[in-house]
Amino acid sequence: MTPIRHAKRPRWQRRKEARPGEIVTAALGVFVERGFAATKLDDVARRAGVTKGTMYLYFDSKEALFKAVVREAVIPTIERGEQLIAEHQGSARELLAELIRGWWQQIGESPASGLPKLMISEAANFPEVARFYHQEVVQRGRRLFARVLERGIASGEFRALDVPYALRSIGFAIMFAAVWKHSIACHETETFDFERFITTHIDVVLRGILAEPREERSHA
Repeated sequence: MTPIRHAKRPRWQRRKEARPGEIVTAALGVFVERGFAATKLDDVARRAGVTKGTMYLYFDSKEALFKAVVREAVIPTIERGEQLIAEHQGSARELLAELIRGWWQQIGESPASGLPKLMISEAANFPEVARFYHQEVVQRGRRLFARVLERGIASGEFRALDVPYALRSIGFAIMFAAVWKHSIACHETETFDFERFITTHIDVVLRGILAEPREERSHA
């Protein structure tokens, strides 16, 4: 009697539902390393361990894949910030410091910190991608921080500010730190302490926007 042979099961089998997340994670790494123009879907598929055909089951173009990367790597941080603002019971000063520090910890210290450099260098050549990033990340992030500044101004904790440009002053420094991290910082002779930079940035920002304490005038 011929013995029945059972096919060997693979020791590990990736779940189908895990594949989109694995593709997005791989794509983030490739986009940051090579930029948008130089990224090829074949390279992403190879890094994700799938075929190009499998990738097209989930993403029909490089633009669609990039949008998925942004929504997976950046948007959750904005959503957490929105929730924090809704629930925060302390001062506007504490809230602003927590938002700046949280943004850097969740984005600046992750592979997603390479996305600002990519957008700055390639926005002019890929306007549709740039418009998407501006709408989903830049504008939404500005609205997030604007709520904090306006709350502080209304309570008298912050002085009167040109809010749209105060937002740019706060955000540009953080964005440039991310760009620096993925460019010149790699060639500096001394290690750049980004945590120290963020702490100093928060201190400078708060000292610049806090309302002046009222001085009591003596009546002689």
